[in-house]
Amino acid sequence: MLLPSGVAPTPAELDAFLTAQNGRPAAELVAELAAELDKRNGELAEADEFLGAPAADGAIGEALFVSSPYDAIGHVRGLLFELATPRGYAVYDPQLAWLMDPAGAVPVSVSHGGAGEFPYLTCELAHLWVPELGAPGPYLIAERGDQVYIQTYRHEDGRYDVEYRDGSADLHYSVRVDDPSTVADLIWSWAIDDRSNFEALDWQRLTFQ
Repeated sequence: MLLPSGVAPTPAELDAFLTAQNGRPAAELVAELAAELDKRNGELAEADEFLGAPAADGAIGEALFVSSPYDAIGHVRGLLFELATPRGYAVYDPQLAWLMDPAGAVPVSVSHGGAGEFPYLTCELAHLWVPELGAPGPYLIAERGDQVYIQTYRHEDGRYDVEYRDGSADLHYSVRVDDPSTVADLIWSWAIDDRSNFEALDWQRLTFQ
């Protein structure tokens, strides 16, 4: 689902926003986004189509509901980020109950072990994702460039390994953390280039044999 950035920071506000859209004709931008999705889907062979129903059918007011087969969710979500994020639209995944709002976002490449790839990170997403990490992919990676990243892995006992790398093996450090909120704070601090809270932890340089 697409909705304008900032209109629904809480579930209650999301419900109220969507209720207000019922019966309204599609806004111009929403109609354009739906048309582009339908165009791209129509250019594919039937077996490769990624929409479960025409996107235009899900356009109401300033919201756009997008239906897709389960195995195409990652592809569709990537398209929504590509088309809608530059236009100030947030992406909501009702299955996961995740609202991915670009307001205040930092453009880093994020790999979520259980949900795929994302083009940005926010403080809210870091604190949403880290506590929920679990099998089969209990990790999160935020990457800014070649060999410049921070990542975490959640163990079955609830503890986290956090690593960051600043461009080479000589600048690769690790620490074990028990609190998911601390892990999320570290990842967000790294993303915004503020490592003042790193100093309180006993980072160890990793060596590779």
